[in-house]
Amino acid sequence: MVVMCGQRRWMQRSLKMSTKEKLISHVMKEEPVGSRNKVTVVGVGMVGMASAISILLKDLCDELALVDVMEDKLKGEVMDLQHGSLFLKTHKIVADKDYSVTANSRVVVVTAGARQQEGESRLNLVQRNVNIFKFIIPNIVKYSPNCILLVVSNPVDILTYVAWKLSGFPRHRVIGSGTNLDSARFRHLMGEKLNLHPSSCHGWIIGEHGDSSVPVWSGVNVAGVSLQGLNPQMGAEGDSENWKEVHKQVVDGAYEVIKLKGYTSWAIGMSVADLVESIAKNLHKVHPVSTLVQGMHGVKDEVFLSVPCVLGNSGLTDVIQMTLKPDEEKQLVNSAETLWGVQKELTM
Repeated sequence: MVVMCGQRRWMQRSLKMSTKEKLISHVMKEEPVGSRNKVTVVGVGMVGMASAISILLKDLCDELALVDVMEDKLKGEVMDLQHGSLFLKTHKIVADKDYSVTANSRVVVVTAGARQQEGESRLNLVQRNVNIFKFIIPNIVKYSPNCILLVVSNPVDILTYVAWKLSGFPRHRVIGSGTNLDSARFRHLMGEKLNLHPSSCHGWIIGEHGDSSVPVWSGVNVAGVSLQGLNPQMGAEGDSENWKEVHKQVVDGAYEVIKLKGYTSWAIGMSVADLVESIAKNLHKVHPVSTLVQGMHGVKDEVFLSVPCVLGNSGLTDVIQMTLKPDEEKQLVNSAETLWGVQKELTM
């Protein structure tokens, strides 16, 4: 009789339980630990979504948050990604126009901003995007005060400076994607010229991510063999092999892609994931990214430019002191002066 009463009570209680409650028995009494490796992407345009999918496919986060002011586009993009969850190793993909969705992010990637138009230089974009950053950055800081900021929006060097000023973060936690992509383009084109894989072609583009970037010809090498040692005219006007054209193609590359397809996306998305990986996995890998260069290589102004930097889970921990030739250093100073000329006119 007692057994039957017990069974009846269990059946009555069971009828009130949801399928989930019948299936799963909790073991933990405390609240489960939240995400430890959360990444937020601000902006779900072409660059934002290319960055998001690249981060997901490299399994770099346990939670991905997307935020944007365009609600329908945002909802559509997050649903599309969620529908592919079976094929990913990221458990949680969320989105909202409210920045509370970004709370406790480890890395925040900022791609939002006015899009560069065909024929428009990155510097022409600047004041429009500064005004957008005045809304974005304080909201990121409010919900993720300990995050690392990775700025991708153009003109990236000036906007990284703006993000640093608006956030109040120490300089090692505000990084610009800088010339990580320019250097990748350079190494791809170098590989095409030599019929080698880009990973075996070593070369650095520093300075501005844009028209005044600086190719460090003195450091270009394959397997430690200096190409300028083999061809002393490399990068100069009198070079019969016209290596200078390689850098020209790097500078013109984005403009050409924009002319052909309307925007750039895939390469910058992969470049962003490359940087996030070095931070999330504490790789201590060296990347050409935008950081405060005042006092380096003769730069006097408070500007952000790309130089080789070490990235890890604390952010940008170290800068590699490159040995530049006088003409390379002069170009870098000119690059800084170009940016400062625009930067000092900004209204923040």
